[in-house]
Amino acid sequence: MTIAIIIILIISSLGLIATVLLQSGKSAGLSGSIAGAGEQFFGKTKARGMDSLFSKLGIVFAVLFLLSSLGLTIFFK
Repeated sequence: MTIAIIIILIISSLGLIATVLLQSGKSAGLSGSIAGAGEQFFGKTKARGMDSLFSKLGIVFAVLFLLSSLGLTIFFK
């Protein structure tokens, strides 16, 4: 049981690192981040393509990482 949770933790951490590194940057600098947030909040179009896929995969890997790390702490407590 412990080995399976550790394997899930390793796979989810590597997947999370890969999805974060493969996402393209929205804008550069502080002014770009403010403008990007405003455009995302007020814009009518949603992100499509690979960025959307990496965003969804990042969420899945983050949830798996969280659950597996919590499972390990509860299991070893």
